Amino acid sequence: MSDSKNSNNKHSKTEHSESGIGKNQLVSLIKREIAVVMRSQSEFVYPLAFFVIVTSLFPLAVTPDPVQLGFIAPGVLWVAALLSILMSLNNFYQADFEEGGLEQLLVCGVAGNQIVLAKSIANWLASGLPLVFATPLIGYLFNLDPQGIKIAVVSLLIGTPVLSLIGSIGMCLTLGLRNGGVLLTLLVLPLFIPVLIFGSSAVQAASSGLDYSGQLAILLALLILSLLLAPFAGSAAMKISID
Repeated sequence: MSDSKNSNNKHSKTEHSESGIGKNQLVSLIKREIAVVMRSQSEFVYPLAFFVIVTSLFPLAVTPDPVQLGFIAPGVLWVAALLSILMSLNNFYQADFEEGGLEQLLVCGVAGNQIVLAKSIANWLASGLPLVFATPLIGYLFNLDPQGIKIAVVSLLIGTPVLSLIGSIGMCLTLGLRNGGVLLTLLVLPLFIPVLIFGSSAVQAASSGLDYSGQLAILLALLILSLLLAPFAGSAAMKISID
């Protein structure tokens, strides 16, 4: 009995130590990615600038009428955010791939899913989170009511990590390809459509005084599903591209 208890205790201690090592490794990878981003501030300046410029051009191109602007605001915000995230993905993978950093991490025993998850989190912190902070100002310029602005922030806060996670799969598949950017767009845009539909629909419903909880619940479900599946799918794609 005592031997079985000791073996069980040793087994549980081993599992705890392995999980602790995995968490520490993930944190170290995220810190590494953020350090790289901070050395090149264009990583978060360009997507944010693109987001602000694109949304600012719509009133000039469509109409300055406040009612019409309020009506198109949800779609404009989400399309601009989607394109901003998409244009930022290449910088988080391509340089590491060309310099051999990804292969070196894999050779050193770092799990591929942790690499993908760390890069996705860093991509969201550098590119997605600034868009969330800029949304209230853009919403105000588009004559969105306070409730619409609030739900726009919440929906982007939930939805933009999904875009980063899904985009990481496409980015891993196109590593090293000459026209990888074009192929990346063709691969991930269809997968972005559900996020775009439910995100903009939530903002539209909130602005119209309708219930928006269903759309946010679906976005949250997509986020959980992406967190569970995208790192492993990206890891498999990365190993195929490197091999």
